[in-house]
Amino acid sequence: MDGTEANRRSCTKEAETEPLQAVEAAGPGEKDSSSHPGNDRVTLKKEIGLLSACAIIIGNIIGSGIFISPKGVLEHAGSVGLSLIVWVLGGGICALGSMCYAELGVTIPKSGGDYSYVTEIFGGLVGFLLLWSAVLIMYPTTLAVIALTFSNYVLQPAFQNCVPPYMATRLLSTICILFLTWVNCSSVRWATRIQDFFTVGKLLALGLIIVVGLVQICRGYGQNLVPSVAFEFLKEPSVGQVALAFLQASFAFSGWNFLNYVTEEVVEPRKNLPRAIYISIPLVTLVYTLTNIAYFSSMTPEELLASNAVAVTFGEKLLGMFSWVMPISVALSTFGGINGYLFTSSRLCFSGAREGHLPHLLAMIHLKNCTPIPALLVCCIATIFILCVGETHNLINYVSFINYLSYGVTIAALLYLRWKKPDIMRPIKVSLLIPISYMVFWAVLLGFSLYSEPVVCGLGMVIMLTGVPVYFLGVYWKNKPKWVYSTLERVTYVGQKLCYVVFPQEDLSEMEPLTASKASD
Repeated sequence: MDGTEANRRSCTKEAETEPLQAVEAAGPGEKDSSSHPGNDRVTLKKEIGLLSACAIIIGNIIGSGIFISPKGVLEHAGSVGLSLIVWVLGGGICALGSMCYAELGVTIPKSGGDYSYVTEIFGGLVGFLLLWSAVLIMYPTTLAVIALTFSNYVLQPAFQNCVPPYMATRLLSTICILFLTWVNCSSVRWATRIQDFFTVGKLLALGLIIVVGLVQICRGYGQNLVPSVAFEFLKEPSVGQVALAFLQASFAFSGWNFLNYVTEEVVEPRKNLPRAIYISIPLVTLVYTLTNIAYFSSMTPEELLASNAVAVTFGEKLLGMFSWVMPISVALSTFGGINGYLFTSSRLCFSGAREGHLPHLLAMIHLKNCTPIPALLVCCIATIFILCVGETHNLINYVSFINYLSYGVTIAALLYLRWKKPDIMRPIKVSLLIPISYMVFWAVLLGFSLYSEPVVCGLGMVIMLTGVPVYFLGVYWKNKPKWVYSTLERVTYVGQKLCYVVFPQEDLSEMEPLTASKASD
């Protein structure tokens, strides 16, 4: 894991029968633009338009959570009215964060999201710690949990009176992960089309819930939404409980930053990245709020708290013989979520390897398909390993803390960059009030998390900090024994042979605008 620029080599298709020859044949100074149809280079293709960009954001935010877990917000908020306020404000806070990421995404237009920005601004160690925790725990665990949710809902009709068997859910989850990995390895276009399709499916399912709920309100069944009733507290919430309600809502919005992981594959990223963010976040906030209103129009707070799957209970109560639509909707939603997480997390591995923080093999793409096959395979194998280990839901608590911590570190990086380099080119420049407001809210929630769940937060920090010795041994230490380098070379050689991959040609003029600004400082 040596991070020298000299190891980044470009490639051509002159020797398609032998990828290693293709690596050696190319010159380092040759230019490329993947947007030209006649281009004979191997590079990540810009195939994500505005619609697909919106689908990536919406598809990664809307998973199984809105169908299952609104009761977490209600449980901590204590009343229908306050829980709806939490959902709206949670979307607002998410919008503040997404505007900050829009500025970072067009100022530092690299794939890799949080990791790339923090590495560029704070340096290798801080960036590596985010990368380490994401690759080691965060994304494999999240993928495993989403895959298990998919399997449980697909198998539930066959096991109506009991929980689906342990091995059956693991097997179906593994098949799902393998299939979507194959799709993502085969074509970026296929992967984005799947994302588009399932995102539309999610919105249609939530639209059905919203329409049915509005019909109930028009028929006079919205008593729970009358202010005098809505603010009747089941129990008086403390400030800490309200903070935990916001934390639950903020986790339901997680995924709003995922388009930043694939910036280099977005068509005209300086235009489409912020546009997609500004379209998707308000849309998701509106849909989430209306969906919760629909739930409360037909279910009492007690019924909602007693349900383990709110949308399924809603369907059983109102859809009659069509109640089967809800479990299928949850399954389809999670299937699209798995595809989105695989697509984006593989680009994080790719970006980390390109910076020299992961083995160079992971920075290679397929010679014909131009997809990061080694990075996708690592994500797939890590997820299947987590599935086989056993209990995943304990790990998800640590994941949530690490994920939330990374948001704050990234927004802090934006503020630091504003102070350190005030004159660099920023196609989008948000008001300083936006990142400062987000950081205040983030610090309050983080403080209450540390107070209410000290063990979980402490273990999350330990997981992240285990990356410190790995960084100094694997990245910072340059004079390793020769056998280490020879072993890595052999592994890379075999990996290239098996996966038929080469290093892509990079357009540094697009990826590193900070370099040009440094010359003028």
